Amino acid sequence: MDFQLTDDQRALRAGVRELLERRFPRTRLRAVVDGDAERGAELDRALWRELGAAGLFALRVPESAGGVGLGLPEAVLAFEEAGRALLPGPLVATELAAGLSGLWAAGGAVPGSLEARLSGLAAGAVQGETVVTALDEEGSRTPVEHLASADAVLALGPSVVELIPAAEVARAAEPIRSVDPATPLHRTEPNRTRQDQAGPGRSGIAARLRREAALLTAAQQLGSASRTVELAVDHAKRRTQFGRPIGAFQAVQHLCAQMLVRAESSRSVVYAAAVTEDPGDIAAAKLLADEAAVHNARDCLQVHGGMGFTWEADVHLHLKRAWVRAGQWQCAAAAEEELAAGLVSTVERCL
Repeated sequence: MDFQLTDDQRALRAGVRELLERRFPRTRLRAVVDGDAERGAELDRALWRELGAAGLFALRVPESAGGVGLGLPEAVLAFEEAGRALLPGPLVATELAAGLSGLWAAGGAVPGSLEARLSGLAAGAVQGETVVTALDEEGSRTPVEHLASADAVLALGPSVVELIPAAEVARAAEPIRSVDPATPLHRTEPNRTRQDQAGPGRSGIAARLRREAALLTAAQQLGSASRTVELAVDHAKRRTQFGRPIGAFQAVQHLCAQMLVRAESSRSVVYAAAVTEDPGDIAAAKLLADEAAVHNARDCLQVHGGMGFTWEADVHLHLKRAWVRAGQWQCAAAAEEELAAGLVSTVERCL
């Protein structure tokens, strides 16, 4: 089986990278990070609409519903580029909401409580006119990102999916300090009354959305891990000590090599999971991508030396965003439990 990217997939990845380099260059990233707390927390709606017009949120929406009609592998490639650029915003949640709107427009099995809300959300999420964030209510409470800038909240309970106006959620939410200056966070109470209304058909949708969210988040982590490899190698070529580039020293070479191995190992697993959509594969992808993003950023800081820890350098931004993403959707403990359950099931079938 050939897992090489097709020409169309390469063109998609190149197109997303070109768009982000043009509309979200380093200067824009630094403006978000260096701005005051209120301005830094606000999403660039013009950029969000341009992302929608480019089809970022509609990649998996059927053409009959106004989407691009592609699949999860193509969405992974696009989100990898978003992670590489440290693009802020609830990208995953908006993409999931756009996908639900496509399911609704196609007459799919969407929970009844979603149907009325999706009728108004469909065009907005797909076109980037609507910002949707997410509240994962399964297990421990996960902070909600960019709540102040969102129009709606996609709430996923153990067996229910709901779209709630962001203002309704914000009334019971408290802002909490975020390690990432470009990702404002709020803590809120779960909507237990909504969860109690769950029907048998909703559990599958909630579980599927969680898997897709974990994989798209892993794709962003992969993009960040790959970018820190580039930053480390570029710095190792330019920075000199004792009359030689520091990249000539074996210790620095080993750090860069380890970073590359982590990034490429996670790439193969993330791409494979996008094809199989297997829960175990997605858990492995999230686990490896989180590790690659965090450890690569740390090693990149090491290669940069003292300047890597300064606010002016971008390396710390990758580390902080990687920390935030590692706690979203499927943390390391949850991914390990998923993999362990899969191994136990396999052994039981073989006995």
